[in-house]
Amino acid sequence: MTYRIPLLALGASILVACASTRVPSDPSPKAESQRAANVTELYERNCGNCHGMNGEGGGGGTKSLLSEEKFDQKWDRPYFDAIKNGVKDAGMEAYGESLSDPQIWALVVHIREMQARYLRQANGSPKATNGVYRSKYHQFRIETVLERGEIATPWAIDWLPDRRMLVTSRPGPVYLVDNGKGQEIEGIPDSVEIGQGGMMDVAVHPDYSKNGWIYLAFTDPAQGKRGGMTKIVRGKLAFQSGSPRWTDQQTIFQCAADTYSTSGVHFGCRIVFDGKGHVFFPIGERGSGSLAQNLSKPNGKIYRVNEDGSIPKDNPFVADKNAIPALWSYGHRNPQGLIFDLDGDLWDTEHGPRGGDEVNRIVRGANYGWPLVAFSINYNDTPLVTPWPKPGEKFEMPVFRWLPSIGACGLDVARGPGFPNWKGDLLAGGLSGANMDRIRIKNGKLVEREEIVHGLGRVREVAYGPDGHVYIALNQPDKIIRLVQADR
Repeated sequence: MTYRIPLLALGASILVACASTRVPSDPSPKAESQRAANVTELYERNCGNCHGMNGEGGGGGTKSLLSEEKFDQKWDRPYFDAIKNGVKDAGMEAYGESLSDPQIWALVVHIREMQARYLRQANGSPKATNGVYRSKYHQFRIETVLERGEIATPWAIDWLPDRRMLVTSRPGPVYLVDNGKGQEIEGIPDSVEIGQGGMMDVAVHPDYSKNGWIYLAFTDPAQGKRGGMTKIVRGKLAFQSGSPRWTDQQTIFQCAADTYSTSGVHFGCRIVFDGKGHVFFPIGERGSGSLAQNLSKPNGKIYRVNEDGSIPKDNPFVADKNAIPALWSYGHRNPQGLIFDLDGDLWDTEHGPRGGDEVNRIVRGANYGWPLVAFSINYNDTPLVTPWPKPGEKFEMPVFRWLPSIGACGLDVARGPGFPNWKGDLLAGGLSGANMDRIRIKNGKLVEREEIVHGLGRVREVAYGPDGHVYIALNQPDKIIRLVQADR
């Protein structure tokens, strides 16, 4: 029997979800899972007749799914529940007996991807008029700081107190930039560029003027074989005949040799200070998702150590003989954004697979669920898991998830004075999304998100400069730009 659904009513709101012909020959959830059902095929077979192959609606009088309001993350669960349980008054059947929960969630992800494509086509990207971009609270211009090609794959940015800029390059060099000219720092520790890994973050100690410390995160080469693992060191700058040189290096954190991996993915890594004598940094799960739940392995964790690398006595797992004592939180996939906000709360942004990049408030000892829960599907268009904990599971859930993914990378907080109406907002970059979003959170909840730039390149780093400008390191093309307020 064929069911035509004019609309799907959820309370006082109208939400159109997947429904169409029930196919008697559909495989059981177990069989479907075994053959790794293609999500696009699932949608086209079960949803497309009524809702349109691109979500445009039409069949049986269904309305379009393609609207800004329906794209809001608040509809994630209602979409899922409507597909699973059906909506009797609207004539929509339940699919919970013929499809598994991961398959149902995968249909929601597919809908989100269709919505995003439509909205990008309809709304376009932020554009400048006479060189000026207009956002909700500010106007700004974009200036080039380092030209394309001067630094290969710029990864991170920080500043010395005299406002000279430090820039890391994933292939290995670290540069001291003064008045737009970069000078390579000699004596930087050896790193290895394996896929996504290489020379990554640089962080200047908040009391640099007193202690001179600079921290680096990089992929440390495995000894005698191919591979590497994220390592944290600190050192100082000395100047010989005007040339900067790395000196006085100390190891802050290094993983056990048997954890070094040949995998080229998910290294982390950002470095932040809490102003209380501690350093925080993440390491990605290196493509081995299950290890993110194993407290004895370094993969997929955020760490907290004292500034000299020693272990704080009040870390959450110091009493667990099977846990790495530096652990602060776990169940992460690949955090490539980490920052303390103006209230002292720690936030990360991290990658999901296809869909489900996250903004998380990082809580002492918490489990963030990877790979047991995720707002994602697999890259090969097959179902993965569902986003929500099962009975008995306790995971810290994201405040916001990007769906589709943006390849979350680079995170800072707007401090002022350059963009005072953004003060306190998170500024989050995206690699595959080629975007930077402004994110406002109040009382632990997302209240506003605005895309500030899009389509200029892969956003590797976002850094709020001491001059009040917003600096962005781009890959493809490799250059550094900055946003300068234009509405004063």
